[in-house]
Amino acid sequence: MPVEPRHITIERRVRFAVLEPHERPVTEIWFALHGYHQLAHRFLRYFQPIHQGARCIVTPEGLHRHYIDGKSRRVGASWMTSEDRLTDIEDYVGYLDRLHAHVLAEESRQTSGGSAPPRIVGLGFSQGVHTLCRWLAFGRARIDRAILWGSTVPPDLDLSEHGDTLSAANLHLVVGDEDEYFDRAAIEAHEARLRAAGIAFTSHTYPGGHRLDAGTLRRLAEPEEMG
Repeated sequence: MPVEPRHITIERRVRFAVLEPHERPVTEIWFALHGYHQLAHRFLRYFQPIHQGARCIVTPEGLHRHYIDGKSRRVGASWMTSEDRLTDIEDYVGYLDRLHAHVLAEESRQTSGGSAPPRIVGLGFSQGVHTLCRWLAFGRARIDRAILWGSTVPPDLDLSEHGDTLSAANLHLVVGDEDEYFDRAAIEAHEARLRAAGIAFTSHTYPGGHRLDAGTLRRLAEPEEMG
């Protein structure tokens, strides 16, 4: 008899890390999605340069943890693999929607009435870029600005169907000029694909490789950039 994979839905706990705002009411919440082999609390350290004022920064952790190598037993996480990928996508989109609602509800409880809703920024780094794009396409959460850092919009994402959603998210593309995974040809092909689909975006580069750059992050977080 053929083996038939099946699924059930379970309750499980998920992990995320937060840099709480220095001031309230919160005016801006960042949801920063890490790359492959990273963990939420370690990834959060890269956002210390923009942790100021009424900005809250949240780093969700991918649902799949693994050992990075056998000797040190260092642990990392990822958002998905090619195995059972559609189920994983559905699971992490639902998880991110629930986390978004949880964080906004917590902030609302700590703030007196009458405050304007906070601006929501989504940042994906490396593997987190595909996760962020699919969250935008398939999720229900409001995201006012999307920063795609060090990767591309997923090749299998139908831009004729989801292009308007990406454009509405005030899309910003960021890549290092020496990124070992994302060379000039890949950048140009990615941008050409977005233009062909009529998707508006702003491009940013910085000196360096496949990493978050503190100076670029500060510039992206400046009020004039956020407008």
